[in-house]
Amino acid sequence: MGLPMHGTAPHPLLAARPLPTILRLAGPTTAVMFVQSGVSIADMYFVGRLGTSALAGFQLVFPFLMLMTMMAAGGIGGGIASAVARALGAGDRARAASLAVHAMLIATSFALAWTAAMSWLGPSLFAAFGATGATLEAAVSYATVLFAGAVAPWAMFALASILRGTGDAATPGKYMLVASLLQIPISGLLVLGPAGWGLGGWHGMGLAGSAAAMNVSSLLAAALLARRLWSGRAGFTPTLGGHGLAGAAFRPILKVGLISSLSAVLANLTTMLVNFAIKPFGDAAIAGYGIGARLEFILVPLSFGIGSALTTLVGIAAGAGQWQRARRVAWIGGLMAAALTGTLGIAVALLPQAWAGLFSHDAAVLQAATHYLTRAAPFYALFGLGMSLNFAAQGANRQMVPLAASVVRTLIAGVGGYFLITAWHGSLPDLFWLVGLAILLYGAMIAGALGLRPWGPR
Repeated sequence: MGLPMHGTAPHPLLAARPLPTILRLAGPTTAVMFVQSGVSIADMYFVGRLGTSALAGFQLVFPFLMLMTMMAAGGIGGGIASAVARALGAGDRARAASLAVHAMLIATSFALAWTAAMSWLGPSLFAAFGATGATLEAAVSYATVLFAGAVAPWAMFALASILRGTGDAATPGKYMLVASLLQIPISGLLVLGPAGWGLGGWHGMGLAGSAAAMNVSSLLAAALLARRLWSGRAGFTPTLGGHGLAGAAFRPILKVGLISSLSAVLANLTTMLVNFAIKPFGDAAIAGYGIGARLEFILVPLSFGIGSALTTLVGIAAGAGQWQRARRVAWIGGLMAAALTGTLGIAVALLPQAWAGLFSHDAAVLQAATHYLTRAAPFYALFGLGMSLNFAAQGANRQMVPLAASVVRTLIAGVGGYFLITAWHGSLPDLFWLVGLAILLYGAMIAGALGLRPWGPR
């Protein structure tokens, strides 16, 4: 069944200056992502106090958590924001209202699928990646609680994406900021208990406490976002408008969202394959790589802050047929992201111990982290450029090049890295040079394609 079309005045963001508008839309999201990065660092600190086995178990689950988060926020979430933005760019509020309902159904379905899949496959996957004994026990305890509550983060990211698609980045930023700030003390209490802070009594939930804290904070943010959206202050209230569910509303979300999610799968598959290649070097090497790679996953929020603004602005421009504006916005945002991530990457490459020493004092762990940071971090500018242009491509509904770049990255760093170690007996530094090369090619492919074949009407 088709959806009704109702014309309205042009979207105000079509006339806004690109640079200040990107900054205004990216600011709240970037702020909350910085705080969530702080939450991630705090969690590693809390978990690090539990010992190397807990830290290694945490690292084994972390790629699955990041995959789910990237799918919810950047994959399906990007599809949601893109579809809503294009509908509003075309002046169709009724379509946007229907898309919001379909978006929540999609998010709920994915959340339940994650819960079922990780309950069934999680322990076997962790064991396949080398977890045994205390490390496997820690990984399973963390994953069990984390994915049992998957509906909370999925709902939070879907609701935030709907609002961002309207051009409102401030509301999701505000509510998610509050929830993230609350997550840190909740996590510290649940992981270590009062006894862990010298107060005696309960010793906490261990690693599972970190997962519980994340789900509680996500549920709080989701409740606040839902209240805002259903109040009508976003410019529409989610409703099917008497037309029932429609494939025409599922398709634009899933067309962008599934391709973007596949890119997220490939990114995390790369990390998992690198983990698998590192397995012969022991738990200290896995933990050290986790500390180093965790910085890369902090770059994702940095790029996401700018990228989410690009999804909205490019989507609105594309919906209105203003392709020149869409391309200009994409390049401005992409170069901003490259400057930010590149600066951080160079700083950490020059002072790797300053970062790695925050999480461990084990010499073997620090050495592995240093090997990674000095070889991969110098290429982080290309990571930021590629990631932000990937989000811009969501708004333009042009996802095939970012997908191809993700495939190349996986083949070089993941598959190539695995064979480098297992078949050709390469060293840990050799593997990390390969990871750096893959990052460079990822960004260069996406940016190069946009330069050589600019987006336009089909």
